[in-house]
Amino acid sequence: MAQQLLMPKATAVWLVDNTALSFEQIATFCKLHPLEVKAIADGESAQGIKGLDPIATGQLSRDEIARAEGNPNHKLKISEPKVRVPDNKRKGPRYTPVSKRQDRPNAILWLVRNHPELKDAQISRLVGTTKSTIEQIRERTHWNSTNLTAMDPVTLGLCTQIDLDLEVERASKGRPLPTAAELGATLEASRETEKLPFSYEREEEKEIDADAVFSKLKALKSDRKDEDEDDAY
Repeated sequence: MAQQLLMPKATAVWLVDNTALSFEQIATFCKLHPLEVKAIADGESAQGIKGLDPIATGQLSRDEIARAEGNPNHKLKISEPKVRVPDNKRKGPRYTPVSKRQDRPNAILWLVRNHPELKDAQISRLVGTTKSTIEQIRERTHWNSTNLTAMDPVTLGLCTQIDLDLEVERASKGRPLPTAAELGATLEASRETEKLPFSYEREEEKEIDADAVFSKLKALKSDRKDEDEDDAY
């Protein structure tokens, strides 16, 4: 990570007052516009800002300033820090805002039900809880178990979908694939269905007897005629 200049405008004020550097050199070093540096020199800007000595803060050396004063084309380079501060990596459970802490048990219940492969440490990282709380919710011994409702921690804003997918992927590594019985499959295996006989035979179509059809129609008409005559009497 590149070293950042502390208080750029205050540093520019000090350089304008205490060095013979050009406006362009100061502007480049402090990441300001040359006209802004000129306004500082004219007293039109940064009024009331106390200059910050970059030599005292260890961000510039006297030799570097002298080198830049002797060469207008020289660009000031910030000094390397003498002490390297390691990055502060977060340890322990994730911090959860007070307003969302009441939702953590619901999120834990959702994770336990929908992702049983997750370890307690992974759940703790996702929603910022303790192993004892996870165990209580898993064993239904939590003091508020009867009122808990499983809710997605991503929807609750306790973690991101990327974090959840990452933890699930880690937990799934090395885990055997589910069997057909676990998936509830009802289809037979392909090697079994390949042995079944398959026929393309079609049933023979029955020939239609025209005489029989017309004779039935005549019989129906005669019966209808007899019924009409009976109704007339």
